[in-house]
Amino acid sequence: MKRSLILVYGVVSYLLFFVTFLYSIGFVGNLWVPRSIDSEPTLSLGAALLVNLGLLAMFAVQHSGMARPAFKRWLTRYIPAAAERSTYVLFSTLAMAALMVFWAPLGGVIWSVESQWAALVLNGLYLGSWALLLYATFLIDHFDLFGLRQVWNSFRKQECRDLSFVTPALYRIVRHPIYVGWLGIFWFTPVMTMTHVLLALGVTGYILVGIELEERDLEKAHPEYTQYKRKVPALIPSLGRRLEATPESSAA
Repeated sequence: MKRSLILVYGVVSYLLFFVTFLYSIGFVGNLWVPRSIDSEPTLSLGAALLVNLGLLAMFAVQHSGMARPAFKRWLTRYIPAAAERSTYVLFSTLAMAALMVFWAPLGGVIWSVESQWAALVLNGLYLGSWALLLYATFLIDHFDLFGLRQVWNSFRKQECRDLSFVTPALYRIVRHPIYVGWLGIFWFTPVMTMTHVLLALGVTGYILVGIELEERDLEKAHPEYTQYKRKVPALIPSLGRRLEATPESSAA
C-alpha cells in the first residue's frame, strides 16, 4: 500500500469515527438526532433483547479482540503496520454505527427526574462526561490513539516509535479517565429507561472486563505499570492517593 494511500486511509477512518462520535452524543442522550436510544419500540420485548445483546456482544468482541497484541501481530502480516491502528478505529466505528442503526428500544421507565434543575444538572454531567473522555485522549496522545500519528509518520518516511508510559494530569489520580468518561455518559441521564439501563449495564460490564485485559497487556509492555497500578485507583479518583509527578513519569 503506497504511503499516500495509507495517509488517506487513516484520515478517512478518523473522519468517519469523528462523525459517528458526534452522532452518538445525540443518540445516547436523546438529543438533536432523529433516532435515539429511546425512540419508539418497533420489536417485541424478546426480539429487542436478543438484537441488543447481540449488538453489545459484537461491539465488545471487536473492540477488545482487535486491541490484543496477538491480533495486532496477525493483522500486520496482511496490512502495513502504519495502518493497523486506523483499521482498529475503522472497525470500531463500524461496530458503533451498527449498534446505533440496529439498536431496538425496549420502552419502560425506571426513573424520571421531575425537577428541571436536576435534569439540567444530569444533562450537564452527561455532556461533561463526553468532554472528559475527549480531554483524556489528548492527555496521552489523541492522534496516536486514533492512528493519525502512525499514518503521518509513514507518509513522511519517519520511524514511528512506540510511545513511552506517561501519567499526565488526570492519570495521576485515576488510571482510566477515558473509562470514567464512558461510565458517566451511560449513567448520567434524567430519564433512565429499560433500554438505557441495558446499554449502561452492557457497557459497564465490558469496561470492567476490558480493564483486566488492557492492564495485563500494559504490565507486559511497561514494567513500571505494576507500581502505578498499586498507587492509583482504576475508576474512582482519589486525591489522597495521587501519584507524584516525576520527570520519568509516562501515560497509559
